[in-house]
Amino acid sequence: MKKKPKPVWLFDLDNTLHDASGAAFGEMHLAIGDYVVRHLGITAEEADALRHRYWQRYGATMLGLVRHHGIRAAHFLEETHRMPGLEKRLRASAPDRAALSRLPGRKYILTNAPRAYAMRVLDTLGFTHRFDGVITIEDMTMFGMPRPKPDTRMFRRLVARLGVPASRCILVEDTLQHLKAARSLGMRTVWMQRWLGGGTGGRLLGGTNRGAATSKNERRSGHKPAYVCARIGSLRKLTPAQ
Repeated sequence: MKKKPKPVWLFDLDNTLHDASGAAFGEMHLAIGDYVVRHLGITAEEADALRHRYWQRYGATMLGLVRHHGIRAAHFLEETHRMPGLEKRLRASAPDRAALSRLPGRKYILTNAPRAYAMRVLDTLGFTHRFDGVITIEDMTMFGMPRPKPDTRMFRRLVARLGVPASRCILVEDTLQHLKAARSLGMRTVWMQRWLGGGTGGRLLGGTNRGAATSKNERRSGHKPAYVCARIGSLRKLTPAQ
């Protein structure tokens, strides 16, 4: 009998593998606001309005700054993700690490965060060696422009690079928009809900990790959109069947 091919797991980082709402998003939100004020020479109120407008139009402040203000993505990411003392705020459990190790198949981090930040988080939590690769926003540039999640063109290129059909991939995410895009290409999708009740609701307005940008009804624990294959509240609930 022919063996069933092992899945390829794609894990988001913030609010999927750790509580980013508690450890990082508050400070990151302030850093992004300060960056916009300093580099565009506008008031804090104007910066908030601009961030909201770009968040609605592009899904991230950074994309609007790159497209309309000549800001370099690398500079924005480095300035807004410094977060001194981050390591002291990060938390992970031994059962979470064991759950990742038990999963069959290749496992990758797929995050809209910059590499330096992602590696700090993974190293501190003891997750790094449990993954076959780390794909960050620096790896999501196409035609000279950042194409972070949920850009379907980026997803298509990623699947081609991994050398597997989309149906072999399982995306584990807290963000429904990202899951919806992945499912449209044939990926299986798992909605991580563990930290969606945090102070920011899993979202960072204007940042690159937006969390669950959904309605209140969609965030209800009892509601599962059609494009979500499974809902979990713990990494221990993951199975290849998802």
